[in-house]
Amino acid sequence: MSLTQGAPLLDRGPADAPDRERARRSEEPSPHRRDRRRRGKKPSPTMFLVILPFLVLVLAFSYLPLVGWATAFYDYKPALGLSGSEFVGFQWFRMLVSSPTQLQQIGQVMANTLAMSFLGIATSLLPVFFAMLLNEIRAPWFKNAVQTLTTLPNFISWVLVYMIAFSLFSTSGLVNSVLNDWGIITTPIKFLDTGEHVWLTMLLWSLWKGLGWGAIMYLAAISSIDPALYESARIDGAGRFQLMRYITFPQLMPTYVVLLVLSIANMLNNGMEQYYVFQNAFNKEHIQVLDLYVYNIGITGNSLSMATALGMLKSVISVVLLVTANAIAKRARGTSII
Repeated sequence: MSLTQGAPLLDRGPADAPDRERARRSEEPSPHRRDRRRRGKKPSPTMFLVILPFLVLVLAFSYLPLVGWATAFYDYKPALGLSGSEFVGFQWFRMLVSSPTQLQQIGQVMANTLAMSFLGIATSLLPVFFAMLLNEIRAPWFKNAVQTLTTLPNFISWVLVYMIAFSLFSTSGLVNSVLNDWGIITTPIKFLDTGEHVWLTMLLWSLWKGLGWGAIMYLAAISSIDPALYESARIDGAGRFQLMRYITFPQLMPTYVVLLVLSIANMLNNGMEQYYVFQNAFNKEHIQVLDLYVYNIGITGNSLSMATALGMLKSVISVVLLVTANAIAKRARGTSII
């Protein structure tokens, strides 16, 4: 083909640009067409089947046990069953507030529970900072090693954690033996057999066990931050700590707020495994949180009805805390979970 014949082909691009633009617009679906397609698209039963096992698990372990709340209104005897037990109405609820000794005990339990929860909330930013610092490690092998070593304690049961604590900090443990051999102490220090500073001790063990695990979600949030933000900041002369302060940290705040709201809603749900294995006659007064108190009343004290009444009150208060914290977060930052 000659250059003369090819010229019109080269000149055709700019001349036909409006025609091609009209053709492209005609091929694109209009908003009305997209709406009709979206409305006409039927929900896929396959997606429902995917989440069905999880719905069954939630129903079996979160909602079906609520049927047991009926025992709070009976003088429940396991041997007789619910049908053979006497209906007593709100007797157990009245007993919780009628006895001064019971009120004093519940007050101490609530103080322990709220103290543990407030300490956990006060240190809830530590996983955020740990994730930010971990993200700045440039050597992949070192970063993976640190993340693995800090995440592994989460998979160790509290029974094994107490075994480690007993081996290290008991009166005949490694720490006391070393201090005694070095002449620093003459009598063993009671790290575990004391009620002093037990709140701080439980906090430190919780941080050791859950710091690396808590940072995983923030590491995932960091990986989803737009790299263009970092590139623009570097062009403007920002250093690594400025990138962390002005980009990484603000981008993690929505995730942190959601987790904070959930933590506030679970202020009364400290769990009992940690406190159950660390409790003894010396620290029981200061280590007994609400979940452990309910367990001791129901199983050790053989009063399942009163334990159920306490569990009901705890659930109702947790729902109120969730709604309140969600409303505050929505008003303050515009972020909410419900």
